[in-house]
Amino acid sequence: MTAADYLFSGLLDLPWWGLAIAAAALTHVTIAAVTIYLHRCQAHRALDLHPVVAHFFRFWLWLTTGMVTKEWAAVHRKHHARCELPDDPHSPQQVGINRVLWGGVFLYAKETRNGDTLERYGRGTPDDWVERNIYSRLTLAGIALMGLADVSLFGVFPGALIFLVQAVWIPFWAAGVINGIGHYWGYRSWDTPDASRNIVPFGILIGGEELHNNHHAYASAAKLSNKWYEIDVGWLYIRLLEVLGLAQVKKLPPKARLAAAKAVVDFDTLQAVIANRYDVLARYAKSLKKTYVQELGKLKRFAPQDAELLRRIRHWLGRDERRLPEPERARLAQILAKSKALETAYAMRRELAAVWERSSASRGELVSHLQDWCRRAEESGIAPLREFSIRLRSYA
Repeated sequence: MTAADYLFSGLLDLPWWGLAIAAAALTHVTIAAVTIYLHRCQAHRALDLHPVVAHFFRFWLWLTTGMVTKEWAAVHRKHHARCELPDDPHSPQQVGINRVLWGGVFLYAKETRNGDTLERYGRGTPDDWVERNIYSRLTLAGIALMGLADVSLFGVFPGALIFLVQAVWIPFWAAGVINGIGHYWGYRSWDTPDASRNIVPFGILIGGEELHNNHHAYASAAKLSNKWYEIDVGWLYIRLLEVLGLAQVKKLPPKARLAAAKAVVDFDTLQAVIANRYDVLARYAKSLKKTYVQELGKLKRFAPQDAELLRRIRHWLGRDERRLPEPERARLAQILAKSKALETAYAMRRELAAVWERSSASRGELVSHLQDWCRRAEESGIAPLREFSIRLRSYA
């Protein structure tokens, strides 16, 4: 083999499709390391990994990204703690979608230099000799080794291209797309207090992180898919590691369990409602839409302009009015005033949410609040609201 041949062929003389597979495979290992080790294991403690697996992921991330575990976990934990507030490290609501999408890696790098962030949010991450003296100090050395390995194995030009794909995949998809698009565009399965979105139901490109709204609803859960049609590739790998005895899952998203409806709400019901609060809100949204359909059937009561407004508000009913833009909030209030049933049902949604928002209330006060809510719902004369209240007393 001549020197010129090494420009296009390395130790592994692969065809173009073999090079593409190699690039995808190498990049996918990095994706798995980020979502399983950095995110679910270190940042959220959703699972424990066998020391050998955990250290492999640390080593691989050092080679391919140069990211430090403490820094990544600290920045991400702060994002959850201060989500969409002015000090959120990467909020499109604060700095704009374009800045996060195309410059998310720079926002991340800036936050890693904040000593207070690392001290407050970075606790409990690896602090052994290797971490202190190699992974944290020699961050560029690992990336250089990876580049040399790519060139040696695949040739100068193909190796450089594969290395480029490895180098930009996580900064763009994780720091840009997930942190940007994941709070800007997509569908919402759960009415979380932030703007998080599920980008697509197929979590493959970034290992399941595409299901970002699910993650914000149940941040400490090891599994990011919640619906039957959602695919979380990272969870498939975790299950495989668990079967092999190399991982232990600590927490999963709660599954609503229903029993016979209790005559009176008690503390166990309260606990179940709070634990399943996003399921409760999703079910309540369906109840509101049933009430809406009933009111839609009574359009003859409304003036033409009011009837048109009624048709427009359907997609607002499942949302907290506090997160609606002011013009939409004003139009919603205008039409709710025309329908006593919808006004009552929507107002009672706010009261129901207060059950888990009143952090200073005692256990007895919250139980009493929920009991009173159920009583008024069942006496309201609104059939969907009464049906929902019976379901609420069934949470176990």
